[in-house]
Amino acid sequence: MLTALWIDSSCSGLNSNMSNLLSCRHFQQQQCGSCQWLELPYAQQLARKQQHLQRQLAAFDLRVTQWLEPFCSELSQFRNKAKMVVSGSVERPILGIANDPNDPQSAVDLCDCPLYPSRFQALFPVLKDFIARAGLVPYNLQKRKGELKYILLTESRYSEKLMLRFVLRSEVKLPLIRRELDGLLQRLPQLAVVSLNIQPQHAAILEGEQEIFLTEQQVLEERFNGIPLFIRPQGFFQTNPQVASTLYYQAQDWLRTLSISNFWDLFCGVGGFGLHCLAALRQAQPDKIISLIGIEISASAIASARLSLEQSGLSPAEQSAVSFQSLDSATFAIADESRQKPHLVIVNPPRRGIGSELADFLNDFAPDYILYSSCNAVSMGKDLLQLSDYQISKIRLFDMFPHTHHYEVLLLLQHKALTSTLPISA
Repeated sequence: MLTALWIDSSCSGLNSNMSNLLSCRHFQQQQCGSCQWLELPYAQQLARKQQHLQRQLAAFDLRVTQWLEPFCSELSQFRNKAKMVVSGSVERPILGIANDPNDPQSAVDLCDCPLYPSRFQALFPVLKDFIARAGLVPYNLQKRKGELKYILLTESRYSEKLMLRFVLRSEVKLPLIRRELDGLLQRLPQLAVVSLNIQPQHAAILEGEQEIFLTEQQVLEERFNGIPLFIRPQGFFQTNPQVASTLYYQAQDWLRTLSISNFWDLFCGVGGFGLHCLAALRQAQPDKIISLIGIEISASAIASARLSLEQSGLSPAEQSAVSFQSLDSATFAIADESRQKPHLVIVNPPRRGIGSELADFLNDFAPDYILYSSCNAVSMGKDLLQLSDYQISKIRLFDMFPHTHHYEVLLLLQHKALTSTLPISA
């Protein structure tokens, strides 16, 4: 179980010349450029991200805003997922990247990538052997031949169980895969979920719509801060569990002292923010029934959120006050302005942001608070310009993606009409 530990929550001890503590031969040999900032000392990486965030918020009055120090990530072994392009031959498959999809010679084996947990390194030789035994010929984009396109491996830090997905062009190899599966499960007993994803298109598309499960279990359980969350194939889940756990905990901490009994979680995904905030509000107001509506376009993610709710330990009465629905977030919000106004709206949109229509609606609808989690501060800044009736109360950057320019940011917005001020807490 991952629980946020506040003793190590800031980066205040970093020296500007601190070593990256990470050596990658693939970067040094210019074979892989995924970690664009690997040569920058980590403190400088964080400083650049913080400066970028400040530029996106330069137009706003931040005199009463509380800036918390950025939350640091581990510098290596922080990812819970490996996304491997399969190339080479069936006898000697290469798992990694293809710098040029049309050139098989550009393939680089990344089985020793330092971003993956060290225990992954023992898994990849077993998977390569399975590829050979099942005759899974790597797909050649240039020749339009072969079957196996990707291997996707995800780990639960809670249970150390694994979800393994083979992305194939067709079902033609399914009988051979079934024949060899028992041997694979014996060699890798930590495999809890195994599936085939069928992606027939001749294009560099990660996955298709069809999923064929080869195991009875179809979800992988993770736990952040005691909250059960479930990872499904084709569903989004954060790839840095340590930072994601702290991001959710920070949201809980900001809301504990607020009077909130009714809230929405838009773009809710598998329910991470909504269920964490629900737990914090229930703990702070044990005599109240807290109402939550979670909205997400992905039916698979909503299925995971509902499963989390079932296993949350809430009473039947408390569960009946929670609803997760597979809908477009903007469509849901704008559909009926006569409904009960929530005290809080959580938004965790994709990189494009919440968009002009939803931002205008929320500004007019005027919930007391908006909790905004963003993976793209540029689109977030544009959304905030339209939320002109709100004051930014708290801000924190979370370094979800070390060695790159990407980061996550969490903001708490308070409606300017509120006469009370938010209590200051870390």
